[in-house]
Amino acid sequence: MRTPRTLILIVILLAACAGAADQPRDPLAAEIERWSAFLKSRPEQDRLRQQALPAIARAEEALGQGKRLLAIQRLIAAREDLAVAAYMGQRTAEQRKDMAAFEAEWKRMGDVLLASPPATGDLHPAAVRAMAEATGAQVRPYYDASLDYGRNTMPDQGLYYLGAAQAQREAVELLRTFSAPSSRREPPVRSLRPEIDALESEMLAVYRPPVSIDRHGEFITASSTLKEARELDEAGLRYGALLRYLQAALQFAPLRGSSPPAKASDQALAARLSQGDVDHSIGQLFLEAAQAHLAANSSATAAAITGDVLPRYFAALEPARPQEPGPEPRVTVTLVRWPYT
Repeated sequence: MRTPRTLILIVILLAACAGAADQPRDPLAAEIERWSAFLKSRPEQDRLRQQALPAIARAEEALGQGKRLLAIQRLIAAREDLAVAAYMGQRTAEQRKDMAAFEAEWKRMGDVLLASPPATGDLHPAAVRAMAEATGAQVRPYYDASLDYGRNTMPDQGLYYLGAAQAQREAVELLRTFSAPSSRREPPVRSLRPEIDALESEMLAVYRPPVSIDRHGEFITASSTLKEARELDEAGLRYGALLRYLQAALQFAPLRGSSPPAKASDQALAARLSQGDVDHSIGQLFLEAAQAHLAANSSATAAAITGDVLPRYFAALEPARPQEPGPEPRVTVTLVRWPYT
């Protein structure tokens, strides 16, 4: 026979379990689990599974370590290929091979993707808004490119870019579920044109043989990211521009051929990012990345973040310095490429 004390304990445990069941599940953890299950359902030798499962695991690892912003960034970076694969898996054989069927799908998707641009101005913290601005800006270029790509190659290839457009639109809505009210005021983000111009000049100065040949792909990646930063800045999407500018600086750091400047300690940077009432979550995102790289014995990348990228972040929040007019350009070179490739 149970004693009154035992009955009281049972009631308390049942109440605690009921309370836990009523708590809403973390949408970030749920999304990571969803894509992890999607990948594990594919054959072990599947190329997408082999490439993307480690990336999803890294997002899960960051979340488990309390690096929430880094976990979000890693998830958003990994999910594009996964969402495209899911979209392609739902397409019919006719859509994949017949041009008329592909063009009908392209028109249908236009009504879905372009009806109303996703709003990002009310997202918090700043890092989430920055990711949403940068991601949302890719929807239209992917959509526009998909038709020409399908016509000039195969409908199947055009469908891939349609899937990429949908993946980025979905990513913005997903980021909205990660948004939370903030008591901190918005960072004073301004146009970064002077900083973008300066970093582009740095890249061009270093782009010389043999490094321009041996590491051409890395230059293309950094240059493409900086181009995104410029386009976002010109569109007034300042948060996304700041994020892409800092990412371009990080991608370019190994190509300089010189050691990064002496870095401040993680503790000093963390203190600076947390002091005051400004939302420094974009800087916090990069600090979390530096800490993760340091834990993974990637000290060079960690040093580049703390010694170069984060100083650029703080400088970008200061008033722009007066710029002397540069020489008039004598030659204009236009590179034609598919979006974000």
